[in-house]
Amino acid sequence: MTDTLPDRLSSNPDSPYYNEELLAKGVGIRFNGVEKTNVDEYCVSEGWVRVTAGNAKDRFGNPMTIKLKGKVEPFLRADG
Repeated sequence: MTDTLPDRLSSNPDSPYYNEELLAKGVGIRFNGVEKTNVDEYCVSEGWVRVTAGNAKDRFGNPMTIKLKGKVEPFLRADG
């Protein structure tokens, strides 16, 4: 694998941790051994992920998120 994944990555374009090229390659997240598909942001060193909370929106129209703590393992998805 030539690409190393960053310690922290966000799918929100307003975040300083947003990386469009890396997200286009397909980043997957295993959280506590289970693959999650609704991760908005993650941090490996601090051991947390932010996942969307259903269809709830904040007052600015952004999806509401919940911060969960545990073991975070990012990986690049295989092209299928």
